[in-house]
Amino acid sequence: MTTTLITGANKGLGYETARRLVEAGHTVYVGARDVRRGEEAAARLGARFVQLDITDEESVQAAADFVTKDAGRLDVLVNNAGIVGVRKPIGETSGADMRRTFETNVFGAVRVTRSFLPLLEAGTESVVVNVASGLGSLAATNDPDRIEYTVASLDYTSSKTALVMVNSQYAKAYPGIRFNAVDPGYTATDLNGNSGHNTVEEGADIIVRMALIGPDGPTGGFFDAEGVAAW
Repeated sequence: MTTTLITGANKGLGYETARRLVEAGHTVYVGARDVRRGEEAAARLGARFVQLDITDEESVQAAADFVTKDAGRLDVLVNNAGIVGVRKPIGETSGADMRRTFETNVFGAVRVTRSFLPLLEAGTESVVVNVASGLGSLAATNDPDRIEYTVASLDYTSSKTALVMVNSQYAKAYPGIRFNAVDPGYTATDLNGNSGHNTVEEGADIIVRMALIGPDGPTGGFFDAEGVAAW
């Protein structure tokens, strides 16, 4: 049976991705910081809960140790957990603000990936999906015809750009594992006050699609609902 870990899976895109992958027959580990919410989500989904704060090295390693003992391998990792950032005007965003956002959106994904790499390498068709954003695309944020052009953010946007590059570097370093970044589109979640025009179900489509790619699937790419995303 395919074993899958999803970070930030107690709500939103992570929860919907978990629901769909459980439905597809995966054994899903719901990663969440909050024990109560994580356990409740896992119970509703028919999944397993693992306490996981991606900003804390000890928490991440403890989660990796738990999955190692419980399953012995990991076939799919979805780095979904993220924060919207400080929402300050660009000129008022500080280095400390940037560090806080990168701590979750970039360093957190690296922490989790690094700790789970031995489990991913134990599989034969392992996949990593990094949930990025069109707001991390230079092409999208500089195109006046796209909604991303209208968003002014220094920390969140640059953190998602960095995540796409992190994905690319892992893909080259580990050719036996398929690493892909995805843009779920402007999806209605707590991250944006549920203002997005995509439903959570629509936003999760590309995450699920890339989590289910076969051994001949792509690696090192950036994808949205239409296919290869401009970056």
